[in-house]
Order: sequence, then C-alpha cells, then structure tokens
Amino acid sequence: MDFTPLEHITAELADVAMGRRKADMVIKNGTLVNVNTKELQEHCDVAIYKGRIALVGNASHCIGDTTTIIDATNLYIAPGFMDGHIHVESSMLTVSQYSNAVVPHGTTAIFMDPHEIANVLGLKGVKLMLDEARDVPLRVYATVPSCVPAAPGLEDAGAVIGPDEIAEAMKWDGIAGLGELMNFPGVFNSVPEVHKEIEVTLKAGKPVTGHFALPDTGAMLNAYVASGVRSCHESVRAQDALAKMRLGMYAKIREGSAWHDLKEVIKAITQHKINSRFAVLVSDDTHPDTLIKYGHLDYIVKRAIEEGVDPITAIEMVTLNTAECFMMTKDFGSVSPSKVADIVLLSDLYHVTVHAVIIGGNLVAREGTLLTPAKKVTYPEWSKNTVNVGKPLTNNDFILKSDKKQVKVRVIQIQEASVITQHIVETLKVVDGNIAPDISKDIAKAAIFERHKATGTKAVGFVKGFGFTKGAVASTVAHDSHNLLIVGTNEEDMAFAGNQLIKAGGGMIAVADGKVLALVELPVAGLLTDEPVDIVQKKVAQLEQAWKDLGCALVSPFMTMALLGLPVIPELRLSNRGLVDAVKFTFVDLIAE
Repeated sequence: MDFTPLEHITAELADVAMGRRKADMVIKNGTLVNVNTKELQEHCDVAIYKGRIALVGNASHCIGDTTTIIDATNLYIAPGFMDGHIHVESSMLTVSQYSNAVVPHGTTAIFMDPHEIANVLGLKGVKLMLDEARDVPLRVYATVPSCVPAAPGLEDAGAVIGPDEIAEAMKWDGIAGLGELMNFPGVFNSVPEVHKEIEVTLKAGKPVTGHFALPDTGAMLNAYVASGVRSCHESVRAQDALAKMRLGMYAKIREGSAWHDLKEVIKAITQHKINSRFAVLVSDDTHPDTLIKYGHLDYIVKRAIEEGVDPITAIEMVTLNTAECFMMTKDFGSVSPSKVADIVLLSDLYHVTVHAVIIGGNLVAREGTLLTPAKKVTYPEWSKNTVNVGKPLTNNDFILKSDKKQVKVRVIQIQEASVITQHIVETLKVVDGNIAPDISKDIAKAAIFERHKATGTKAVGFVKGFGFTKGAVASTVAHDSHNLLIVGTNEEDMAFAGNQLIKAGGGMIAVADGKVLALVELPVAGLLTDEPVDIVQKKVAQLEQAWKDLGCALVSPFMTMALLGLPVIPELRLSNRGLVDAVKFTFVDLIAE
C-alpha cells in the first residue's frame, strides 16, 4: 500500500495542525500509547490528513463537516504493529490471503524474507509476491534473499542468487534490505562473495539482516556485527540476545508456531533491566492454525507482557524498534505528527485486544473483521508443477546397504519447539542387507530428493524424536532449498508418500499402509496455496491429526521436520547431497564406525 511522501505534503500537514485545513479523520479521546516517551497519555486526539498524522493532542479545531470521527473513548491508540522478520511462505498462504489473516490482529506492516520461494523460483518468485502485495491493505516490504542456496556446495536449490542479482533487486520498490545472512561463517571468515552482498546492500543505503546461529558472543559475533549486519533473530538464550544488543545489533526475539524462544530470550530484558531499544518481537514462521487460534503480533506482544515486559515496552518492540531497525522512522513506528497513519486501537492493553485497525488513514478492520478483504490472486502456470524428481520413486531409493548385522550410524536428534538438532550416534540392525529404522528407539528413516532440475541426487539418513510407529510423511516445504523431504518407518510408505506428493504438485502429506491419510496441496512452488486461511487451516488440522495417528505428538511437527534439510543451523542435517555437520559445515559419513 503506497503512501504520500512526507516531502510532498509538509505545508498541508502544517495547515491541518493549525486548523487552517480540516482533517480527513480524527480519532477522538483515546489513551495514547506513546512509544517515544514510554508513557500513556489520556484524552488524546489524532488528526489525520492524506494518510499522515498532522496533530496529536486536542484536535477539535481540525474537525470539519467532512471529517470522519472515530470515538476512542476507553480505547488505547497505538502505532500499527510491524513484523520485522517473517516468511510468508511458512503460512502456506499467498500474500493476499496472508494479509487477510493478519491485518485484523493489528499487523499493519511486515518485512518478509521470501527466500523460500526464491530457492524454488529465484527472483522471479520474489517479484511475484511483491507484485501481489501492491493490492493488499497490509504494507509488505521484502528483503532480498541473501543465501540462495543457503549452503552452497552442501545442497542444491532451484536457483542461485548472487551479488549482481542482489544489487539489481535493491532498486525495486518495496525492497527493504538484505535477507537473513545465514552464511555467517562466510561473514566472519571474510569470504569475498558474501561481503560483496553486504557491500551492494550498504551502497543502496539499506540494512543487512542477520542469522547468527552460534552461541559465540566473542570474536565471531563481533566480526559479524562489524561487517554491517544490523539484526539477528536466531537468539535462543537470553545471553545471546543480550550480547547482540550490547553490540548495537537488533535482537529479534522469535515466537512462531514451532520456535517458542520468547520465554527464555525475553529474560535479557526482564532480568537484566537493560534499555529495550534494540529488542524486536518477530514471528519468523507462523502456520495457519496459529493465526486462527492465537493471532499474530497481538499474541506475541501479549506473550511478552505475560513474561513480565510492561505493555508499552512490548508494543515498542513491534513498532518504534522495528522501524528503527529498518531505518524507516521518517514514516513509521509511532503515533506522531508527520508519520504515516498506521494505527491500532486496543480495548485491553494487557491482553492486547485489537478493536480496530487503521492503515494509511483508512479504517481497514474492526472487531476482528476485515472491512475490504484483499482479492484472490491467480498465480501463473510457470510457478506451479515444480516438483521435478525425474522418475517415480521406488523402495530401492530408500535402501541403505550393509553386509553387517548391526551398525553404528549418525542420527539427527530433533528437539521439540526448537530449531536446534543434536548429532547423536545409535546402533541399528541390518535387515536383509538394509539398515533399518527402529520404532522401539523412535528412530525413523529420512530422505531428501533434489526436485528442481531432476539431477537425481538424493541422500538417506535417520532421525530420532518424531514418535512415529507406522507410515510416512513427505513435504516439499523443506527449508531452505525445498527439495522433496520424506520421513517414515518403512520404505514402501516412503516411496508411496513421495509419489503422491509429486502428483499433487507439492505440499505436505501423511500416509500409512499405502493409503493417504491427509494431504495439503501447495501448488505454487510447492510452498503456497491461494485458498483462504480457514480452508488451509482445516487441511492442516487434518494433517496434524494424521501425524498423531502415526504416533507423533509434537507441537507444530511439520515445521520441525521442514528444518531437517537446513544445513546452516547446528548440529546435524540432511541435504540432497548427504549428511551435513552443520557446526563444521562439512559432509560426514552416515556410518559412525
């Protein structure tokens, strides 16, 4: 959604503030949540003209015959909530459907990192999402994906994006910076290609967003910050966030569908009593079920308040701090004269109950209802049918041969509600020459097939912690290269699940005994659907029940599964090229003996 540049309207805003010109809208008699001074100001009016704020205070003299008046008595006037790090693709929704889902919850702007679709379709995919965003009420900014693929040499994606492509994309409308720089070793080891990406971003006058997933708070973190990386959302301990904020880096505190980091990380604020100006609350990855049951940033702000953050500070973490992080305080971040009129009216400050949402001076949602939903967008055919493995899968594709009776193998140990895995070694039996999964030890077989260019590359390994007792699951949502990922208890169901998903054009599936238990079709890039959030949520709920029927009781298990193939987060991962030690960034043998 566009807005009038401040430099084009300064005299008119001054006229409105002085009463010489009448406001388009006046919000009357609310309690202002002033994030500038961290105070509540009662009996406040806000005068709005051409989508910007002209006056905060007593606006009686700004009201004319055509002025729209919104009575905010007993309501709180807060800045619009801004998500400083979100992958829209993780919602499985297109931008328009995502907008429809989050705007009623007070979200007025997002800074999406579309590296999921970029790993499948390249910058053409990013452009698709940005073009769609022009006609939605939500303000949608994008960062240019920095790591496509995320780990060059360790995996294969559907595209490659380098410094030249990034430099060109920085000229596009709606680009807010460089996407999360997951190749943090490339930064602190001064790899020229990585620093060239930083260079072209800084030359464009835009911020570099980060992804520093190591517990180091010394030289490596300092090198990362010294290179110009402005923020990081990968803190999982309070001391991680504290160290980053002390160095002037924005610590983005994450609370998504699967990654519940806020409870621990927010202690950097609540226990250390530090200045909160470098703390930002973000969602990162949110499933439809979470959006419907809990909300979006309104829920995350409430969670921060529940953990002991005062409400004004919590709201500051999704408004002023976010705008400062992206160097956009000229236009956003507070309810102040000159700012764009993106405003949330709250009926309950502590429970963050959203009464109404105003974007660009227009009332867009009231009491949970979107007044003018974004239209459904049809994506082009070239963005679909992207699951190209090259041949039907068979049982033999999942066989791991051995002439021994039992072997010691490296196993990916998942952790519930965490992005981190553990690198463990387990002893498995060999059955008919095939290293077999072991249900009694909660060890399933995992496989990843390259699905973009039919190269035929694949890898098979083992994962522990899902609780499967039968069947198999498969997904083309497999961060970040989004190859075909399959986890199962037997080779027959694994091949069946993979083949059914290929026929569907991508998505997520659960099967058992040669039957489909649940299927979520995601035809756009194997990642997205243009169906509304409630329809998608029902399908996801069916999938979640199918996972439970297979024995899995984890929270948001598909998100945990989707990270099995991401070789930039410790400790052990599986890519289409092999088993990866994600601490040393090297391949390791499956056999540990």
